Amino acid sequence: MRSRIPVLLAAALLLALSIPVVAVARSAASSAQAEHARIVAYWTPARIASAVPRDYVRDSSGELVPNKRPPGGGGGGGGAVTGASWTWDGAIELRSGRILFTMGGSNWICSGSVITDDATNNGFSTVLTAGHCVYDGADGWATNWMFIPDFDDGPSYTCANTALGCWTATRLAAHAAFVDGGGFGNNTVHVDYAFARVGLGGKGDVGTLELDTLTGSYALKTDTTSLSDTQWAFGYPAAGKYKGNDLVYCKGSLIADPYGSDTWGMGCKMTGGSSGGPWLHGTTDPANGSGVVSSVNSYGYSGLAYMFGPKFTGATSTVLGDVIDGSATPSVSAVNLP
Repeated sequence: MRSRIPVLLAAALLLALSIPVVAVARSAASSAQAEHARIVAYWTPARIASAVPRDYVRDSSGELVPNKRPPGGGGGGGGAVTGASWTWDGAIELRSGRILFTMGGSNWICSGSVITDDATNNGFSTVLTAGHCVYDGADGWATNWMFIPDFDDGPSYTCANTALGCWTATRLAAHAAFVDGGGFGNNTVHVDYAFARVGLGGKGDVGTLELDTLTGSYALKTDTTSLSDTQWAFGYPAAGKYKGNDLVYCKGSLIADPYGSDTWGMGCKMTGGSSGGPWLHGTTDPANGSGVVSSVNSYGYSGLAYMFGPKFTGATSTVLGDVIDGSATPSVSAVNLP
């Protein structure tokens, strides 16, 4: 039942609280801007040059483990393979982008996309990526996490030279099974997805720009998808012949994971660095903004020209909700508040 506080009393309480509330709000805003500036400044040319794809390979024991070698393989079939460059601009180019982050003392790159959070003009936006691009059981949560949308149109890590600027994470969330399971591995690939809440950003105009108002956003698809349905996978591969500057895509119907994981795949030869890039369902033209996101680029197998990703479910939406409001739903997701 809603409390019925008399109007005069409510007004008095509001007046009494107004000064400290404003002070706290200003302090929080100042702190957020300072943290945004700190992360942007962290990414010096030397650190960017040291960043490598956060991809995974199957080792000699059959386990999926981080590939911490220099770019040259993994991530989408196990090697330097071909892919199609996206040359039509449009919504998918705006809403997808390059991700930079630090984990375990090293710098890494992944891909991501802007996701609908059902809240506009609230000072933040939401970015989807792979779980292994935010958390690792040995290294913990990622830090210095930054998203650069429409990287294809302005492939620069200097925010002022990018197409739409830089957005930094204020919160990260992953499925509890992924976190409790120690991060990426055979038993967690089905929940290898994560969300970042990013604050206000842009090109030298921090405090006024909201990412999803500039790019638009995609809804999640969490219901049944047929293996015969056509999907489009997007990302910024940076291993092998790829340099990470070009938005690349794959298109095709789905197959079940041949090794029995609760995941699916499509014919795709993108390499490391494409992890976390979105899979679009229900569109014939990704440039016009249609389609919903059904999965992300997650892993590949050596010798197979396929990219695999998790099947989104209702739990995916719960993790999204948790990164938006800061809660941590038991047994569903874990939230990091930097």
